[in-house]
Amino acid sequence: MKILVTGTVGFIGFHISNYLLKKKIKVIGIDNLDDYYSINLKKKRLSILKKNKNFKFIKIDISSSKLKNVLKRYHFDIVIHLAAQAGVRYSLINPKKYIHSNIKGFGNLFESINIKSLKKVIYASSSSVYGDTRKFPTKETQDTKPKNIYGYSKVLNEQFSKYYFNLYKIPFIGLRFFTIYGDWGRPDMFIIKTLVGHDKKKTFYLNNKGNHLRDFTSIKDVIKICDKIIKKKFTGNKIYNICSNNPQLIKKVFTSIQKEIGPIKYKNINKNKADVLNTHGDNSKIKRDLKFNNFQNFRLELEKTINWYKSVKKYNYF
Repeated sequence: MKILVTGTVGFIGFHISNYLLKKKIKVIGIDNLDDYYSINLKKKRLSILKKNKNFKFIKIDISSSKLKNVLKRYHFDIVIHLAAQAGVRYSLINPKKYIHSNIKGFGNLFESINIKSLKKVIYASSSSVYGDTRKFPTKETQDTKPKNIYGYSKVLNEQFSKYYFNLYKIPFIGLRFFTIYGDWGRPDMFIIKTLVGHDKKKTFYLNNKGNHLRDFTSIKDVIKICDKIIKKKFTGNKIYNICSNNPQLIKKVFTSIQKEIGPIKYKNINKNKADVLNTHGDNSKIKRDLKFNNFQNFRLELEKTINWYKSVKKYNYF
């Protein structure tokens, strides 16, 4: 089996690629090593992947006009499309980047791919498609009402997937990720951001005074779910919430982190206008379709993430 993973040195892309390689599956990874967050962290992830003989890396932007010439020589069984401009708040600063990467890039990838042996596509969507819904837990059948361009770009990806399914007759499986966390995590996201800020003796700005919920989902669960999707036969398009269905109050998580690392200098601020207030997803569809029920315990995994960070912070990846 040969699998293409886009965004292979991103947080989720790295973990999935690493898992596949350990299973002796050939992985072609593409990434543009964007500097939205630490290049050192991305390069370290890449160095780990490159140790495996079944991994081939291609540095290219998925929006590039050269992508078709690069990909035409390969025949993939599965595409796992994770490359995208991440970050909700950054979309207020640089919206054009989301149009370029998330919308144009999605179309360019599936106009460029060689579909001869392709059996399925797995792609990243986001809980951001739901916007500020008040109906919890959110189900995949609920209306999408994004409140920022990042969320809109993911809604468009889901719509594009319907077009490409009809065009290629290949199933597209969209994964609406809810706040993924774990080792090698993104330094712009709450847990790692808190730890890095504390080490650098920076004041941490606690958004909305911590009075909001996030449905934290372990990267370990993401890997297991993706493995089941890779193995399962699909005949049409699917959308899944990738969530724990166990939201955490941010100020309580903040307190838990302080218990592990000591007092953090922080300042309460009002809610960022790009953020949704609460996320809480319904994962019953995953449980039913994939027979996946054993989600990680948040408190235990938070402690493991903090311990991982302590073990690597001396290398200045962040």
